[in-house]
Amino acid sequence: MSEAYERVKLARDSRRPTGLDYIRQIFHDFLELHGDRRYGDDPAVVGGVAWLKDLPVTVIALEKGHTARERSHRNFGMPQPEGYRKALRLMKQAEKFGRPVVCFVDTSGAYCGIGAEERGQGQAIAENLLELSTLCVPVISILIGEGGSGGALALALADRVWMLQNAVYSVISPEGCASILWRDAEQAEAAAECLKLTAEDAKSLGVVERILSERDLGKKEFYDRLRGLLWEELRELSGDMDLVQHRYERFRRLGSSAVMGENV
Repeated sequence: MSEAYERVKLARDSRRPTGLDYIRQIFHDFLELHGDRRYGDDPAVVGGVAWLKDLPVTVIALEKGHTARERSHRNFGMPQPEGYRKALRLMKQAEKFGRPVVCFVDTSGAYCGIGAEERGQGQAIAENLLELSTLCVPVISILIGEGGSGGALALALADRVWMLQNAVYSVISPEGCASILWRDAEQAEAAAECLKLTAEDAKSLGVVERILSERDLGKKEFYDRLRGLLWEELRELSGDMDLVQHRYERFRRLGSSAVMGENV
């Protein structure tokens, strides 16, 4: 098995910590908030207000669950439109009260069922991207497992994007890519190599700023280390007077010849 596809398997492992695990271990006094005030509540998106040490934050996670029952309840981490609208409502609320936003991303992609499309899945993702580009508070997004297509990007248009060592980030799943290019999902391993979806690939292309070691993954030492990194980064970003402009410039640089040339 290729190294890239091995990372995909690791990213999908049901034993990996999920978004709720990170919230419970890193933050304290978490108060979950529900609903998008339009249609309903999406359990695939968990969000609310919490404390990061002495810093009040809004925290949002795409949640897969661990057991078969949890995964079914969470729709296997594939958000519906109301999930993205809930996330956006919480981000706008964070902006109103001056709270930084921390997102944990783990999804194979947005849910593509008929109901989701009828309720405006594409529009919900587009609205998140538009609003995130002008959000006036610091945003950090961490890819903790799968980062699939626009479903992940809707919570990852951030000032800082971090990625766990064995997480993946891609415009499409290897199986989906193989089905389109070769009409054979069995070619997923070859597709994974072509997609440049590993953390090292994303770092070399400027898509993420930091790769987080999975040493002690799921243990207290791991969460303590991540808590410290988040606190330091958010304090630094909070002092940036040109936050929105720098976020704009960050994403405009992606794919430019200058960035590509640095890493070839």
